[in-house]
Amino acid sequence: CEGSCHNKQQQQQPTVCVFLSAQEGPGGLWDSVKKAAFVIGSGILFLAAFGNSLTWHLQKFWGASGDFWQNLWTKLYLATEGHNAALFFFGTMFFPTLAFWVSNGLLLLVDITRKPSFITRYRIQVDKNNPVDPVKLRHALKTVIFNQVFISGPMVVVSYYLMTLRGDPCGPELPTFHWALTELAFFALVEEIMFYYSHRLFHHPSLYKHFHKQHHEWTAPIGVVSIYAHPLEHTLSNMLPVAIGPVILGSHLTTTTMWYCLALVSTTISHCGYHLPFLPSPEFHDFHHLKFNQCYGVFGVLDRLHGTDTKFRQTKQYERHILLTSFTPLNESIPDTPKKGQ
Repeated sequence: CEGSCHNKQQQQQPTVCVFLSAQEGPGGLWDSVKKAAFVIGSGILFLAAFGNSLTWHLQKFWGASGDFWQNLWTKLYLATEGHNAALFFFGTMFFPTLAFWVSNGLLLLVDITRKPSFITRYRIQVDKNNPVDPVKLRHALKTVIFNQVFISGPMVVVSYYLMTLRGDPCGPELPTFHWALTELAFFALVEEIMFYYSHRLFHHPSLYKHFHKQHHEWTAPIGVVSIYAHPLEHTLSNMLPVAIGPVILGSHLTTTTMWYCLALVSTTISHCGYHLPFLPSPEFHDFHHLKFNQCYGVFGVLDRLHGTDTKFRQTKQYERHILLTSFTPLNESIPDTPKKGQ
């Protein structure tokens, strides 16, 4: 930039240089946008090329049982005709809440009793929550229940009335298999983008100490604290990224309910503190709780593009961030590097 600026333009040079670096510098905004376009574009091409083969078996099942599911929905639809708002609220609250508390109930038994030992072997931070602090846990449970009743519930009601502007989210026809898959993929993309940036915003010093610090009281998280957060954070960073996708597409109640269940079970796994066999790796988000300023997203795509996973990628936790397909805990097969003097 210095070689291209003439003496008579020296007063404008700093502005020009900053502008160019923002666009062209490695890791700059324009560089990140180009990388994001490449990653997302490649993903779309991959799905277009291999979608039929990847979904063949599921499509076969869906097609074979399509009449069965449609008949069930038709009976429910006719039985609740005229009460669509109540049906939507019940479906999007009862089943996701059930999925959340069943999965977390099982995890809490292990966290509290430390049994069965077969499960505790997979604890990521070995020296933490062994067992979990009962006073701290009771406080977290009160906040979680408050958020579900007084934040999630009203937001679901608002979502319903916004979705009715696009059509009837409790319509008589179920979505097709491929459309349901497309919607779920769209929801996941929207959540990744909105959660990453809202989560990173809550890490700004002026917001962190008033709002997000509450969630980070748990440097070694457990499943139930996935929605242990300040009400404002729960609204903007937990609920909104999940709820906005179905609102945008005007999705059917069944797809919306399925998505809410998946999102709650997914965030439970990310916070559970155990890297269990054949389940998605929680190492990424567990590291975020441990170090605070790394790994802000869900899938890690935006973290890679923005360089907010550089420290994580230099750790043993990154090496363990894989699907565990054996019964040997990863902290045994990939042990920590011994400290000097040991």
